[in-house]
Amino acid sequence: MARKVSYNRDQIIHFISEHPLCSSQEIMAGLKMQISIATLKRALVDLGGKGIIIPVGEKKKRRYEISKSYQISIAVDLEKYFQKEIDERVILKTFNQDLIRDIFYKISIFSKVELHFLSDLQQTFKSNAMKLSKASFDLEMERLAIDLSWKSSQIEGNTYSLLETERLIKEKETASGKTRDEATMLLNHKSALDFVISQPNYLNPLTVSSIEDIHSLLVKDLNISRNIRNNRVGISGTNYTPLDNAFQIREALNEMCELINSKDNVFEKAFLTLILISYIQPFSDGNKRTARIISNGLLISHHYCPISFRTIDSIEYKKAMLVFYEQNNFAPFKKIFIDQFEFAVSTYF
Repeated sequence: MARKVSYNRDQIIHFISEHPLCSSQEIMAGLKMQISIATLKRALVDLGGKGIIIPVGEKKKRRYEISKSYQISIAVDLEKYFQKEIDERVILKTFNQDLIRDIFYKISIFSKVELHFLSDLQQTFKSNAMKLSKASFDLEMERLAIDLSWKSSQIEGNTYSLLETERLIKEKETASGKTRDEATMLLNHKSALDFVISQPNYLNPLTVSSIEDIHSLLVKDLNISRNIRNNRVGISGTNYTPLDNAFQIREALNEMCELINSKDNVFEKAFLTLILISYIQPFSDGNKRTARIISNGLLISHHYCPISFRTIDSIEYKKAMLVFYEQNNFAPFKKIFIDQFEFAVSTYF
């Protein structure tokens, strides 16, 4: 009969995460564990078999580190993470090509429990949508589109209220005290959404040219270049620096499209689009806006419920994105995605 391994898994994982390439003796000493070295080694073998840690070296020289696939999906305490100021945080400062070329091909973004939850919500959406007349369904999509236009713009600093956004989109009535660019940003969101709704197959399969087209719709009549940038761009709140020349950026976008098109799961397609366009930062401005619209376009093209992001706090959205920039960890943003999908299904349909 196999012996039961008794150990605090989370403590071991946390220690290895904080002390990369540590030995079993260092783990024992650091955690002051009241177990034998043999028991600890069985625990390490168990964690290695689950893909959580990776052993490096042989026998007495063996060291341990957290696997990349686990490291990018482990839960993050945002409050604790951002207690450190920007220059105090230990981060991945440059673009990680392995994410798109290797890691995301090998892992499942969502756990079985999460996929079951999302799939049940999608079935609820389909069932409810079938009960609606075309006119009623279109009204709900219009309401969601207004909410998404407002929230997506608010995340980018737009000061229109939701009510003012509704008046602008429905009645073309601009709000007093607001800039022309703010109104243009909101109207561009609605135009881009109308396009992906009316042309559901335009983003399936996803291509670099289709990404550029959606970006062009979003920055129309704004003082923003429509071309893939060929210069360095800084991101507020982080020392992460994206790629800085057009050839590398276009190559990363092509590889991203190949990755997303290879995925069978629609939720993974939409989620990866959401975080990776933002991570690559292909344009001088409007990247996160483009990511939100294209992510929703992929959901719509597969007859899935789109997401308005209406209840997400803008600061929390940005923090989750910063964690992905700096640590390549998508756990905080995955929670946002799941929560907002649930909100959309229960609110609009």
